Amino acid sequence: MNDSAANTGRVLWAGLRALLALTVITGVLYPLAVTGVAQAAFPGKANGSEIKDASGRVVGSALIGQSYEDLRWFQPRPSNGLGVNSVNTQYELILSGATNRSGDNEDLVRWVTEAKAAVVRDNSVNGYTVKPSDVPADAITSSGSGLDPHISPEYAKIQVHRVAEKNHLTVAQVDRLVADHTDDRVLGFIGEPRVNVLELNVALKESAKG
Repeated sequence: MNDSAANTGRVLWAGLRALLALTVITGVLYPLAVTGVAQAAFPGKANGSEIKDASGRVVGSALIGQSYEDLRWFQPRPSNGLGVNSVNTQYELILSGATNRSGDNEDLVRWVTEAKAAVVRDNSVNGYTVKPSDVPADAITSSGSGLDPHISPEYAKIQVHRVAEKNHLTVAQVDRLVADHTDDRVLGFIGEPRVNVLELNVALKESAKG
């Protein structure tokens, strides 16, 4: 009886020591080591790819799109395919996903048609008219996640004249901003050229101040 109790006690004590040791190793030391390596090697990515304005204030993440109701700013892709670019650009950050509708779905066709009309209307300013055939696909459709932070250079260029007019800048100045914030294909052949809308708008804000 005593031997049985002693053996049970030893087993329980050994199990408790293993639990404490593994808790320290896997619950404290390992996370600290991974965090330390990440902070040393990839601090920007480890902290959420934050984007800061000229004052150092964090204004968002390079990985998540934002909406801009004021048309003085470059506009992102529609969120979750939900319609008109000048009205319904609010990103629902709690929800991430595509519309999951077929190409001939009546709602999807209506959303795309309305979005294209809005892009043409909003970006046709004095001396510059956008034709429906000029509107790229990313201007009227959402991404698979609905949170895409990027637009194509073609969509950015369509917006240049409107942005220049509303911010009292020259077209050449805004064109330069787009060119400076256009990222090429990864490794020269993966993906497509793209423009991060938040980074571009942060630079636009500073240019407009000047």
